[in-house]
Amino acid sequence: MAEPLCKAAVKKCKETMPQTPIFSSMLGSSCSGQVQPDMGERCVDPVYQDGNLVSGSLEALIERLVPTMDYYPDRTYIFTFLLSSRVFIHPHELLAKVGQICIKQKQQLETGTEAEKAKLKSFAAKIIQLLKEWTETFPYDFQDEKSMKELKEIAHRITQCDEENGTVKKIISQMTQNLLMALSARSQYQEIKEKFRQPVTDKGTILKTKPQSTQKDILSVCCDPLILAQQLTYIELERVSNIYPEDLMQIVSHMDSLDNHKCRSDVTKTYNLEAYDNWFNCLSMLVATEICRIVKKKQRTRMVEFFIDVARECFNIGNFNSMMAIISGMNLSPVARLKKTWSKVKTAKFDVLEHHMDPSSNFCNYRTALQGAAQRSQTANSSREKIVIPVFNLFIKDIYFLHKIHTNRLPNGQINFKKFWEISRQIHDFLTWKQVECPFEKDKKIQTYLLTAPIYSEEALFIASFESEGPENHMEKDSWKTLRTTLLNRA
Repeated sequence: MAEPLCKAAVKKCKETMPQTPIFSSMLGSSCSGQVQPDMGERCVDPVYQDGNLVSGSLEALIERLVPTMDYYPDRTYIFTFLLSSRVFIHPHELLAKVGQICIKQKQQLETGTEAEKAKLKSFAAKIIQLLKEWTETFPYDFQDEKSMKELKEIAHRITQCDEENGTVKKIISQMTQNLLMALSARSQYQEIKEKFRQPVTDKGTILKTKPQSTQKDILSVCCDPLILAQQLTYIELERVSNIYPEDLMQIVSHMDSLDNHKCRSDVTKTYNLEAYDNWFNCLSMLVATEICRIVKKKQRTRMVEFFIDVARECFNIGNFNSMMAIISGMNLSPVARLKKTWSKVKTAKFDVLEHHMDPSSNFCNYRTALQGAAQRSQTANSSREKIVIPVFNLFIKDIYFLHKIHTNRLPNGQINFKKFWEISRQIHDFLTWKQVECPFEKDKKIQTYLLTAPIYSEEALFIASFESEGPENHMEKDSWKTLRTTLLNRA
C-alpha cells in the first residue's frame, strides 16, 4: 500500500526546478574541477549549464534534495547527492537539516489556505518516498543512534499529517522494520571474518616428496575450463554483492581534503572491500601454487594451459576480475621463470589474453572490452549475457584518480557537483552489474577447493619453482642459496 501512495504523489507533482540529467547525458562532458559559471551567473546557487546541475553550495543542494508540495527530485539526483554528501557532512547532520526543512514546509502548509492544507498528505507521501529511497540505498547511514534519532523525529512529524487513518504511520513502520533488517544483515556479514588461508611457508620440499597420486590438485576436482570459470564467476558475484555504494565512497571520504576532516573520525572500517581484494590475491596465489608444486614438466605444462583456457572462458563470460587474477598468478616470478615449461605451452591464447590486459594507454584494450560487455549487458535477454565483473583494482583506481584530479570545491566556494556526477555514475554502473543474479548453479566441491585449498607463500613458491627448474643465472643462484639457508636454519 505504501508504494502506490508515494508514487501517485510523485507523479502529480509539477517540476519547478530544472530536471536532474540522467547519467548517460553526462558522459559527453568532461568532469573538470575548474568549471566556472558565467559572469552573469556568479550569484546563482545552484548553477546549471545546458540544463545540467554543475555546482552549488551545500545548503542549496540540500534544499534541492527535499521535496515540496509541487516538486520531487529525481532518483539520479537523490542517489548522487546522498552518495557525495558524506564528503562534506555527517549523515546524521544531513538528516537534521532535512528534518528542519520538512518541519518548516509542514508549518507553512498548516497555516496556509484550505487548498494548501489539503496537500499535507501529498507532501507527507513525498517525504516518506525520499526517506524510503535513502534507507534502502544507504542503510548504513542509519547505523548510529544520532541518525536513527533524527529519522524517528522526521517520521513523528510526518505521521501528524495523516492521523485520521494512520496510513503514513503504517508505511513508516514498515520502512523502519526493513531498515533494521538490512542493518542486521550487514552487521552479521561483518562479524563473519574472512577465513584467511594459512600459506604454506616452507613445505614445498615436503610436498614434492609425496607420491604424485596422493596430491590433490584443481584438475582432480574440475577439468573443464568453462565450469571452473562459471564457479569463479559465482564466487565473484557473491563477494561483490556485499559491497555497497558507501563502501566505495570511502575511497573519497578517507582522502585528505579540506572538506572531509569532519567525517573521517567516525567512518566505520569496512571488511567488504578488503575481503574482495583478498579474494583476488588468493586466486592469483592459488594459480601460482597449482603450477609450481607439480613435479613433472608435462603435467605442469598441462596445468598452465588449463588456466589459460579458464581465463579465456572468464573473459567470454564477462568476468574480468578473475581473468586478471589468473593472468597475474601466471605472471608471478616463480611461474614466469619456468622457461622449460613455457617452451612447451601453446601461448597463442595467452598472448591474446595479455593483449586484452595490456597496461599501456591506461589499459585501453581492457576498457574497450569492458565497454563492449557493458553494452551487451544493457540489451541482454538472459542473465548470462548481463554479467559484467570489472577488474576491481582498476575500478578503485579510476575513482581515486577522479577524486585527486578534480577539486571538491570551485574557486567560488561552491561544491563541484560535476565531479560527483561522474563518480556517482561509475559507482552506479558497478551497482547495476553487481545486482545480476548468477545463472550458474553452485558446485560445492569445486568452490570448497577454490576457497580452502592451501596456497604457498611467495617464498614457498620460489622454492617449488627452483626445485622444478633449477636457477639459470647468478641472481637466481644467490636467491636459491639464500632460501635453502633459511630452510636449514628453521629445521
